Amino acid sequence: MSNIFIPLIRVKKPPNVEALRLYRDILRACRKFTWANEQGEPWGEVIKKSTRAEFEAARNETDPVLIARSLVVGRDCLMQLEEKIAATERKMFEHIQNTRRR
Repeated sequence: MSNIFIPLIRVKKPPNVEALRLYRDILRACRKFTWANEQGEPWGEVIKKSTRAEFEAARNETDPVLIARSLVVGRDCLMQLEEKIAATERKMFEHIQNTRRR
């Protein structure tokens, strides 16, 4: 009996389109954070690094339920963040409008 060597071929799985979309949406939202934290680092950069770390940690996850749950939670957090940003922008605009009229 001879030994036959069969090379293992790693098939790269296609990226999860929804995860990629969420990641890009989070990066777009980071652009709105222009102020710095207590250490002087821009919040947008802090959020980008944190997002990258979270997505890298989940890169090899295979459980479809866990993946779906993570995507739902991530999307929900992003929506809440965008709503808070929009509310703050409205308040700032109203404040500017009210102070101009005086």
